[in-house]
Amino acid sequence: MKTTTKTEGNVKKINSESCEQPCLIERGMRVLGGKWKASILWHLKDGPVRFNELSRMLGGASKKMVDQRLKELEAQGLVTREVISDRPIAVAYDITDFGRSALDILERLKDWTEDNNI
Repeated sequence: MKTTTKTEGNVKKINSESCEQPCLIERGMRVLGGKWKASILWHLKDGPVRFNELSRMLGGASKKMVDQRLKELEAQGLVTREVISDRPIAVAYDITDFGRSALDILERLKDWTEDNNI
């Protein structure tokens, strides 16, 4: 649906598209926007990381939160989980090609944040 509003000799077009489904930005944010998700992907960019090391890298996140976000990322196909040993349990996480495809977005976000002193 497009709406056109006219004002004193000027024509001002207002593009108000309503959509039944979430827009592309919203859909992307549902994948990457959960708390800690983008940070986890960023920390996995250089190779596999063990769970405890990743938890330390994420300083403010509880282990429960890290575990929950990793499960979500794994279900979405952004990371893989590899069991290193059973006793004691040790696992490592790695970014998939699909997850890696989001890194340029995260790099630009990092640059934008840096450039604007946010």
